[in-house]
Amino acid sequence: MSILERIKRNIIDREYYLSSHTEIELVEDNLTRHDVENAILEGFLDKELTHDLRGTRYRIEGPALDGREIHVICRFLEEKQLLIITAYELR
Repeated sequence: MSILERIKRNIIDREYYLSSHTEIELVEDNLTRHDVENAILEGFLDKELTHDLRGTRYRIEGPALDGREIHVICRFLEEKQLLIITAYELR
């Protein structure tokens, strides 16, 4: 199973958390949790960010429900849960 498939599976199974930073960014960009889910489920793995002592982060690019393109940055936690670190509209 690819990394993107694993991430999508966590979204489908609701095995993920939004960081407080993500919640702030969503409000600032007028986005919702559903926009994040849609971007992951309909998007593509844009980049793997490997230079972080806390573990590899993944940047996914995909559409919000209204069609705006957004980035979602996430990583897997030790217990296999997915943490959404941030999400923001591409400008």
